[in-house]
Amino acid sequence: MTTVPAQPFATAVSQHENWQTNAEDLVRQLHGAKGVIGVLYCSGALTQNLPQMIDILQRDSGITDWVAATGFGIITSVSEHFAELAATAMVLDIPADGYRVFNGGAATGRAFAAAHGGWMTEAVMPLALVHVDPSHAEARAAIDSLAADTGSFLVGGLTLGDGVAHIANNSQDCLGGIAFSPLTVEMVTGLSQGCTPLTAPRIATKVQQNIVIEIDGRPALDVFMEDIGPELAADLNQCAGVIFAARPVLGSDTADYTVRNLVGIDPRQKLIAIADELQDGDPILFCRRDSESAVADMRRMLDGLKRRIGAKPIRGGLYISCAARGPNQFTPPEREIDLIHETLGDFPTAGFFANGEISRDRIYAYTGVLTLFL
Repeated sequence: MTTVPAQPFATAVSQHENWQTNAEDLVRQLHGAKGVIGVLYCSGALTQNLPQMIDILQRDSGITDWVAATGFGIITSVSEHFAELAATAMVLDIPADGYRVFNGGAATGRAFAAAHGGWMTEAVMPLALVHVDPSHAEARAAIDSLAADTGSFLVGGLTLGDGVAHIANNSQDCLGGIAFSPLTVEMVTGLSQGCTPLTAPRIATKVQQNIVIEIDGRPALDVFMEDIGPELAADLNQCAGVIFAARPVLGSDTADYTVRNLVGIDPRQKLIAIADELQDGDPILFCRRDSESAVADMRRMLDGLKRRIGAKPIRGGLYISCAARGPNQFTPPEREIDLIHETLGDFPTAGFFANGEISRDRIYAYTGVLTLFL
């Protein structure tokens, strides 16, 4: 018996000034597309019209299930549209029993588990694409609930935080997305950091909420200046936008870390303030963010995915990148989309520039999360 190879997913891109024309253009491009569920990503200018765009796509494309989000820009198979009006859609040709759509707030995970318990038992640790409104009071709780109560590995991003940018079949809640069963949908995912650690992790031995008083038993600023080197230490104003704090992820076998902004330095008292709360004994390190580091880590992540995939063809990819990356860190011929296809070859791609990125059960900054369908 001859096996018919799986075909690449269908994608569409539109850049009209009118939201309705964008939606109709996407439908036209997707005419005849084979699939059961669609993903729509739009730039912020289309946020208020996202529900109407979903209505048109549901009505005219023949695909009833859609999830959507808006960001600072969109990513397509060949281009990146940052801070300009654009929309992209991808239709996923997967088995109907290979996915479940979800939406909700702090109890999302419990509600999903109650409604789809049998499916989850068979799925065994689904991978879930998730879009979250960061301005919603239940955002953090919703992420925690979805990961813990469903056992899902999360990939996704924070939207513009305007209350309508995280739609699942036009339900506008704190969080929405798609859970995929690894039994019927083969996927791999990778995370790329936009920074490079300056040292091995240290210990914040004395802290007060977000203020670091001592590191390794020494004044925090003394350690900071030692780690960043004499050139930056001579003028701490140069650290803005270049040096960041990072919190190592406990138990990670990949030396993973989450990046946080420096929000204050007190030279007189030798204190450092970061955009996160710490406790005495927490690990901490400092990292440098620049284009060279970002490109190098992007290549590392892509090379790792290439080894994992082997000879398997890629049917489609979803890429969610931090809004602080894009043209702020990557320029032609080394844009993120250029690097992706240089390493992995050509395949349909859709994505958006986010307020923050989600991998596993954590919110990151300055990262890119690539998910591939095989």
